[in-house]
Amino acid sequence: MKIFLNGELVDEKDAVVSVFDHGLLYGDGVFEGTRVYDGNIAFLEEHIDRLFESAKVLMLDIGMTQEALIQATVDTCKANGIENGYIRHVVTRGIGTLGINPYLCEKSSIIIIAANIKLYPQEMYDNGMRIVTAGTLRNMPEALNPRVKSLNYLNNVMAKIEAINAGVMECLMLNPQGYVAEASGDNVFAVKGNKLMTPPTWCGALEGITRNKVMDLARQMDMEVSETVMTRYELWTADEVFLTGTAAEVIAVSELDKRPIGNGKPGPVTNQLIEAYRKLVVSDGVRINF
Repeated sequence: MKIFLNGELVDEKDAVVSVFDHGLLYGDGVFEGTRVYDGNIAFLEEHIDRLFESAKVLMLDIGMTQEALIQATVDTCKANGIENGYIRHVVTRGIGTLGINPYLCEKSSIIIIAANIKLYPQEMYDNGMRIVTAGTLRNMPEALNPRVKSLNYLNNVMAKIEAINAGVMECLMLNPQGYVAEASGDNVFAVKGNKLMTPPTWCGALEGITRNKVMDLARQMDMEVSETVMTRYELWTADEVFLTGTAAEVIAVSELDKRPIGNGKPGPVTNQLIEAYRKLVVSDGVRINF
């Protein structure tokens, strides 16, 4: 495997960073995950835009233009023959001291990995997934805004641990006020009649690229789409609940906290959105052109 590291494509075994890199020492950095479908890097420009926005919030100079990073992404996919797969962009603060002062890091480290990912088994896409509510609350936007995809992912990791310990693969996270924020790695949606609802970002949700695309697709289906403050009541009593994310795509929730959602199976709206999304990902993005 070839890894893009600081301007060069290097062998996987040579793709190493310093133990003094602040991404390792403090989780000081940002990342993005992007998918490739039939040679199309889905929504790449939107992902790179969000990477730069996250970096701006952290006052992190990426050290490359968006155009150069897009080209480097295409080149990395070509070098690995990735026509269908997953891309991880990582930008760390770079090498510094053992203190937290970010201004002592001379330049950022930029990593692009083009490989594969399988988040959930096919059975869950066919039958829906069971999830539980985590006791770990989502970070407050005033502390570390969840809209920033930072390398400090411990909030999500702690919630994921709860999910796995409960015998499921994903969990719902609430914000400190008790309102629905998102899942540990995905955005959450509820369907009630002709209404599609998802929490607003200020409730602690990442402004997911897949989230936004699905909202657009639902509008094209003449659904009433809204960003709505929700409690678990709205999810427990919904006709359908589903999760969205780059790696997860669109996946139905069949059960939340031992309560079946609807009839306990993927619903018609979810299935229709899955079909529409699968058509979109092969056309909306940046072509690799092998």
